[in-house]
Amino acid sequence: MKRQLSMPFWCVKSTCGDPFGGPVMDSITSLEACEILCDAKKQGLIDFTSTHDDDIVSWDPEHPMDDQDPSSECYKTIHALKEKMDAVGLKMKMVTCSLHGNQVFRNGGLTNPDPEIRALAAQKVMRTLRIGNFFGAEYFTYWVARDGFECQFAVDWATPYKYIEQGLNLATRYAKENKLSIKYFTIEPKPNEPRGEMYLATTGHALGLISRLEDPSVWGVNPELLQHEGMTNLSAANAAGMAINAGKLPFLHIGNQKAGQFDNDSPTLTGMDGLKEMAGLVWILEKLDWKGHIEFDNHVLRTDAGPGKANAIQVRKDFVKFNVESWRLIEKKAEQLAANKDLDKIRATVLGKTSPVSKALDAYDLKAIQEAKIDYKKVNETVTSNANIDFAFNKAILGM
Repeated sequence: MKRQLSMPFWCVKSTCGDPFGGPVMDSITSLEACEILCDAKKQGLIDFTSTHDDDIVSWDPEHPMDDQDPSSECYKTIHALKEKMDAVGLKMKMVTCSLHGNQVFRNGGLTNPDPEIRALAAQKVMRTLRIGNFFGAEYFTYWVARDGFECQFAVDWATPYKYIEQGLNLATRYAKENKLSIKYFTIEPKPNEPRGEMYLATTGHALGLISRLEDPSVWGVNPELLQHEGMTNLSAANAAGMAINAGKLPFLHIGNQKAGQFDNDSPTLTGMDGLKEMAGLVWILEKLDWKGHIEFDNHVLRTDAGPGKANAIQVRKDFVKFNVESWRLIEKKAEQLAANKDLDKIRATVLGKTSPVSKALDAYDLKAIQEAKIDYKKVNETVTSNANIDFAFNKAILGM
């Protein structure tokens, strides 16, 4: 399936700094980033974009309603951006609130033990929702940001999950009561970074918390794969499979990751590892007939960036095209794998067994299950041959 693609402002605006060295590329304004994205839309590379509030306008906590003030820089900027986007039909698909950049949130945003800081976070979330509504966004995403800890004894363990629930319920209430365009909400989990540990570390953590929210029906997850699950050697395939089966995966964040490392955020298919993992992930999306869209969440390799005004624009344009072409390449390969009947036959040797007891299991027929005659010796001595399935897929991935 050729999926719709979103390239966010934050990917394009990255200056490729890291904890050991400052920016490599010159910074660009949100209007310049918008022009790059609009150009990509005109070329047919992307369908949507997304943004943190801070990607497009600065935050002044002394003026929490500046998006409604025609004399403010915020108001003027979002109107100028929308004019450019409307001219080429580029839609803002999702907005997310930055609760990690400002120093006041250094000990958490939604989960900060100081109620006044939590109120500041709530005001910033409401402002972001209004900005999203201005652009007609459908989704609001909660990225875990600095809602985590380094010292377990410095946490009041009776409160952080309650505070997250309150913050997320506030977002849905605000959107509903103000009849905003945002109708759906997602959680983007992460195991660590920027904090030592996060309260919502994995897709499973996020799905568990969603069940406790006021309206779980409007909430889903958007795991960042391969990066976030891979940082602690968890499986991207498992995260996607679980979320799809739960009906909670409206869209995916995509990039590349060497398992067990810091958040690489490498461009799609770029780096030492990840080719087979990404092929398998997209194959799962095909096999489960997933209908969502793809949103890139990565940035230019620091080595491939460069200072100077010309690089500030051209390197970023090339980055957008590179991501899209890389995605289309792996998407095409996954489509081939999903349509390969020979591979289906090989998988069926292990996965296609039928038995009368299947009906009893599906129906929770306790009596039939109890009375079922199972040939223990036969089933115990049957060889599974998972390696043969994997080898067949390896040959197909390599084009052999």
